[in-house]
Amino acid sequence: MNPSEPIDLVTLQEAPEERSYDFVPQSFDDYLGQEELKQKLAIYTQAAKMRQEPLDHLLLFGPPGVGKTTLAHIMAQVMGVGIRLCSGPMMERTGDLVAIISGLEPRDILFIDEIHRMSSTVEEVLYSAMEQFRVDIIIGQGAGAKSVSIPINPFTLVGATTKSGMLSAPLRSRFGITERIDFYTDQDLTAIVKQAATFLAIELSEQSAFAIGSRARGTPRIAKKILRRVRDFAQVTNKNSADDALVLQALDFLGIDKDGLTTLDHQLLRALVEQFNGGPVGLETLAALVGEDKDTIEDVYEPYLLRKGFLEKTPRGRQIGAKRFLEIKQQLSGQKSLLSQGE
Repeated sequence: MNPSEPIDLVTLQEAPEERSYDFVPQSFDDYLGQEELKQKLAIYTQAAKMRQEPLDHLLLFGPPGVGKTTLAHIMAQVMGVGIRLCSGPMMERTGDLVAIISGLEPRDILFIDEIHRMSSTVEEVLYSAMEQFRVDIIIGQGAGAKSVSIPINPFTLVGATTKSGMLSAPLRSRFGITERIDFYTDQDLTAIVKQAATFLAIELSEQSAFAIGSRARGTPRIAKKILRRVRDFAQVTNKNSADDALVLQALDFLGIDKDGLTTLDHQLLRALVEQFNGGPVGLETLAALVGEDKDTIEDVYEPYLLRKGFLEKTPRGRQIGAKRFLEIKQQLSGQKSLLSQGE
C-alpha cells in the first residue's frame, strides 16, 4: 500500500467479515485430540438429541486455549440448537443474566466462560434456572417489593473455567457432567498444525508440523498462533511454502526453543541460576529481576515450567531442580564461551 494513498475504510471494516482466519471444527471428527472426552460428549449429545431433551448441564475445566469453547459449539451443532456465549466477569447484575436466559429457545446452550469469576448475586439466580427452569426476581423496593417467578425454556448451561476450585460448592453440585480437558500430546498438536496449515494454504512437512506442535506448550491455541507467525515469516521471505529450514529459522526468530521455552522463560531460569545459584527465591523478587508482573509469571509462565520440571515450588520460594540446574548451567557456560570467542 502506498503511504500517500488514502485508506479505504470500507474495505478495512468489511475484510474481517469476508472469511475466518482460523480453522474452527464443526464436528467431533474435525476436533483433533481428547479422544476419550470426545467419545463421552458424542454419546451425551446424541442421547439428548434422540430424546429431544436438553443436554444435562456441563462443566468443562482445564488450562486456557485447549478448546472448551470449540467443544460447546460442536455440541450445539450436533444437537441442532442455538448457542449463546457470554463471560462470567461481564455479568455484573442479575438483570443481565435474566435477559440472556429468557431469550433462549428450547434446548439451547448457554456457554459461560470464566464462570468462576461470576458475582455471587448473579450465581444465585442460576440455581433455580438450572434446576427448575425458572428465575426468581425481586420487583420494587421496601415494603412494596415482591418476588416474581418467571418460567424459562429448558436449556443447557455449559460452564468453562481454568480454576475449578474457585467455584462455589452449590454451583458445582448443579452440574450433571463435569469433565477436564488436559494438555495435548505433541502428536495431537502436530495433527492440529497440519489441519490448520491446510486451511491457511501453507505447505508443511510432517517434521515441520512436529517442530511447531512440540513447542506449543501442549495448547492448540499457541500452536495455531505460532503457525500464523511462521506463515508471516514465509510470506515476507517470498517463499510459497514453509520448508523445514525456514520453519526452524522462524522459530528461532520468534525466540521459541526446542522445549517450547520463550525469551522470558529463559530470563527467569537465568536469574535463578546466575544470581541465586538455583534458588530458592521469592516470586516477587524474581518478578522484579525480569521486569514482569508476578501474577503474569505465576499464571502464564510458571505452570509450564513446573510441568516440564524446570521449576519447583517450595515453602521458601521457587527453585530449579538439581538435574535441570546442571543442564541450564552448562548451557549458560556454553553461551559465555561463544561470546568470549567472538571477542
